[in-house]
Amino acid sequence: MKRLGIIFASMTLALVAVGSAHARQDDIDISRLTSSLDQLANDPSLGGYAQAEQARARDAINRLAQAGSHERAHDLYLAERRVDLAKTAAQLQDAQIKLTQLDREHDQILLDNSRRDAEMARRELERQRLQYQLAQEEAARLQQQGQEYSQAADQARAEAERAKKLAAAQSRVANAARREAALAAQAAKAMRSQMQEGGAAEAAPAPKKKQAKKHTDQP
Repeated sequence: MKRLGIIFASMTLALVAVGSAHARQDDIDISRLTSSLDQLANDPSLGGYAQAEQARARDAINRLAQAGSHERAHDLYLAERRVDLAKTAAQLQDAQIKLTQLDREHDQILLDNSRRDAEMARRELERQRLQYQLAQEEAARLQQQGQEYSQAADQARAEAERAKKLAAAQSRVANAARREAALAAQAAKAMRSQMQEGGAAEAAPAPKKKQAKKHTDQP
């Protein structure tokens, strides 16, 4: 009888020890899962995501804390999966948001590049337009200058023609003047000769009439 009491007491102590061990293990698992979930909630990058999954994971941890020995393994599995799912969902949402942001940045870069290309094309078109306008102005200036040169050449030819005609007229006038001068010189010479002959005739004696008649009758 005494021996049976000792055995019963030993079995009771063993059960108590096993229960204590399970209780400590439960506390460790709950603390581990709670710490992991709190770390996710307090993460500045991921804490704001997957709020519903975090709430389900916390409910699963609470069920684990209240579970009996028969349900503990199943509830522990569910709690661990819920915590893992909350972490994964938060990371996925963060990745999706970052991807969306990268897409927006990429679209903005493409838009900026498109605007920059459009601005460069506009500037190039403006430069070509100005260059074409300057070329037209230069062509008009050269055309105007050519017309002025042509007019100047025509005027120079006209002046040369007038000068030629004037020179010809002056030449004719000079020739006429030379002829008149020559005639005047000849007339003056003839006049001098006549005057000289007249003076000599007055100075010489008059010839006798008979002699003059004799001179006249000579063959």
